[in-house]
Amino acid sequence: MKHPAPRPPRGFLGRFVHCPTMTREAFGVDIGGSGIKAARVDLTTGEFLAPRHRIATPKPATPQAVAGTVRELVEHFSWGGPVGITLPSVVTDQTAHSAANIDDSWVGVHVGALFEEALGGREVSVLNDADAAGIAECRFGDPRITDGPVIFLTLGTGIGSAFLLDGQLFPNTEIGHLQVGKKEAEHRASASAKERHEWSYPAWAKRLSRVLRSYEHLFHPRLFVIGGGVSKHAERWVPHLELDTPVVPASLKNSAGIVGAALAAAEGIKP
Repeated sequence: MKHPAPRPPRGFLGRFVHCPTMTREAFGVDIGGSGIKAARVDLTTGEFLAPRHRIATPKPATPQAVAGTVRELVEHFSWGGPVGITLPSVVTDQTAHSAANIDDSWVGVHVGALFEEALGGREVSVLNDADAAGIAECRFGDPRITDGPVIFLTLGTGIGSAFLLDGQLFPNTEIGHLQVGKKEAEHRASASAKERHEWSYPAWAKRLSRVLRSYEHLFHPRLFVIGGGVSKHAERWVPHLELDTPVVPASLKNSAGIVGAALAAAEGIKP
């Protein structure tokens, strides 16, 4: 059953969400185009309390099919508390407004109601995947993230983004879709673009620099934090960047989405 979406309120993007400060165990689920991952998280350290578990994303990745997989993951860990869930989508008032690498039928679905029903009525917090990773880095990453304007980016199939100001999240920014020249930023400098064109790290860094300089000009951040698989090899491309703003690799690597989802569940964050 498709859950009808309420209309998003005007001015939502003017509302900030505090980065989490709670310190207890929580549970996070990270929904991706190829896999859905989950883990119990120690919120004092940001580490997993047991190895994460992954199930392949259903094909097609419809809301009901994905909700069933999330239920399997919760049952795998015998988890009985609130659940935080990331989604590759703009999420406002617990409603999906886009669908990246998942089925188009997600658009307009009240995802909070969908997952609450699938999980037997328990409390659920659903948020954009890049926003979740940004929340996690805010809590457990470079301490400079809580000082002034910071842009967190995930470089993968596309470019995900999270804006942080003095440790607060401004959700659903989606600046990977901004035009840089005649192309979207993510078509110029995502990790998938690097692989598709077989660019070396220095050649790719030149293209990434153009995108980051555009963001510099528009937003004037004090720091860029870069996540995604390329963050594991930061020493091969960060020295080749040409811009004024410092750039650091994400601290949590591929666990950031799960950790951020768990933090959202613990704090009841619901963009």
